[in-house]
Amino acid sequence: MPRYEYKVVPAPTKGLKAKGLKTPEARFSNVLQALMNTLGGDGWEYQRAETLPSVERSGLTSSTTEWRHVLVFRRALETQTETFTPELLPAPVAVEMPKEPAPETSQKAEVSEAEKPAKDAPEKAEDEAPDAPEEQPEKPVDNPVDNGVEDTDDVAGIGSPLEVLAKARNKSKSDD
Repeated sequence: MPRYEYKVVPAPTKGLKAKGLKTPEARFSNVLQALMNTLGGDGWEYQRAETLPSVERSGLTSSTTEWRHVLVFRRALETQTETFTPELLPAPVAVEMPKEPAPETSQKAEVSEAEKPAKDAPEKAEDEAPDAPEEQPEKPVDNPVDNGVEDTDDVAGIGSPLEVLAKARNKSKSDD
């Protein structure tokens, strides 16, 4: 199905003087003919003339309806599917896979001292109150994400994204 683009131009309201044209009707027809030939040369096809209402301001608070005369033109669109030309991609290059798998390197983050089990730490005494809540150490975030909001867990300390940034800057300064 062909697609079209439309162009709406104001209809001429007054004819222009030209050699051999004496009457107002002839002058008006000449202006209309020139307009249609100009747009037709650019590929626009005349469709119809329309008279449409246009609400315009009149003074500070009121508005009036003016009737506008327009000419409607259309032309076929060249869509991207019509102008698309597929191109053949080159065949993929065969890559030999190694027979032995590469040794795996663990990318685990270093475990903090609080997370390591203490070997020589004494077992918990059984005489502790059984209904006392167990305190669990805070686990640091392996990969902190800066979501634009400061950490509010530790108000006295610095936020974890800022901590990471400060450590990175200190390392680069000490390397220089």
